Amino acid sequence: MLVLTRMGFFSRFKETGGPGCTERLIRTTDLFFIASAQEVDDRVKGRVLNLEYYISSRRDTSGCKPFFALIEYAAKIDLPDEVMSHPVIMAMEEATNDYISWVNDILSYNVEQSSHSPHNMVAVLMCEQRMNLQDAVDYSYQLCKGTIQRFEDNRVILPSWGEEVDRQVAIYVQGLEDWMIGSLHWSFNSTRYLGKDGHTVKRYRIISLLPKMPL
Repeated sequence: MLVLTRMGFFSRFKETGGPGCTERLIRTTDLFFIASAQEVDDRVKGRVLNLEYYISSRRDTSGCKPFFALIEYAAKIDLPDEVMSHPVIMAMEEATNDYISWVNDILSYNVEQSSHSPHNMVAVLMCEQRMNLQDAVDYSYQLCKGTIQRFEDNRVILPSWGEEVDRQVAIYVQGLEDWMIGSLHWSFNSTRYLGKDGHTVKRYRIISLLPKMPL
């Protein structure tokens, strides 16, 4: 991981990050770079994305996975591999990732359609399933609701690994929850996707489409 090792933050990260947490940061960042390169290739070659392919690639292009490792780092915990590889934990991470990604796709669609970007859930649904814009947004919203249900369903069946590990797992799960709601607040408070209209959009749920940029 040449990029990571040359970044000053990674040197600081290694000072206090546990070995498992550090390995997860490196591995998932590598997945992000690989998926991002594939996204660029898809755009350059004008590939039409189907929903299954898009969902799979979006889980890495979202960039969420490396930041999940930062939950451990910030909390000064280092969960055992047997915990992080457990199907329930992985399902909760996937639900979190999907929620963040698909909410982002809904809120970023306006900017991305203006720049002719196809790497967006709404755009994929409109192209592949011939939905109109509002139906694609509504369908994406239902998928977002489903991710919350998936998260909660798996929370109920979390196994126990002993008192101390369970305490750390609870911190990690809270961190996943914080990422879900935090990303939503950021989208409305930041000017990246909604300009200065974030709070108005949040209140009235209406977005005026930007004109498309010249190709």
